[in-house]
Amino acid sequence: MTDNYFEIRNKRIREIVEGNKMNKYIKYINEWLVTFTELLTNVLTFAIICGLLFSDPFGVINTISNLISGVGEQGLAGFISLAIIVLVYRRK
Repeated sequence: MTDNYFEIRNKRIREIVEGNKMNKYIKYINEWLVTFTELLTNVLTFAIICGLLFSDPFGVINTISNLISGVGEQGLAGFISLAIIVLVYRRK
């Protein structure tokens, strides 16, 4: 009985790895992550606009100001990290 179980299990694993099921799951996860990232980008944009219009109720403008001043204080390392963030964002 255990031999039959392991044969069935190994067959199913082979089907998943060799077949299109794994690619289907990877595509589904990737699409979900892209959608989630776009949602977070929209929420950040909304928070920035609210901060500009209504005296920064969420503290987003203050946080961005602190991040930018921190990058300025860190010199080259801060510039490199900022460049990486911009490159990742523009990759879309």
